[in-house]
Amino acid sequence: MSENFQKISLEEAPRTELHDKLGLTGAEVSVNRLPAGAAVPFVHAHKQNEELYGVLEGRGELWIDGEVVEVKAGDWFRISPAGKRALRAAADEGISFVCIQTKAGSLEGYTMTDGVICEEKAPWHA
Repeated sequence: MSENFQKISLEEAPRTELHDKLGLTGAEVSVNRLPAGAAVPFVHAHKQNEELYGVLEGRGELWIDGEVVEVKAGDWFRISPAGKRALRAAADEGISFVCIQTKAGSLEGYTMTDGVICEEKAPWHA
């Protein structure tokens, strides 16, 4: 297998952090599951890192800077470093979400400006 590739399968855990498991060097990614009525047990903010959340399944509530916002499967949202946040599952339904944490202001390129088209062809590009 290529040295440029790492793969894992997630276990059924309330929270799995991927930075160590995959050797991430530019982001922290966590996959999170809260059962119905459960909540992240603290409010937090960050010094430098913004967070991008994607709700994969279920629904719940985000507490952000003193306001409550309903979130559900398919919702994606960004929170700046200073945003004080906490998340909980709905009383009658669990929630699964991914959280991607990166240093705010560090994006120097993205798909169209950082990507490079290679000459090689994959087998399905014959």
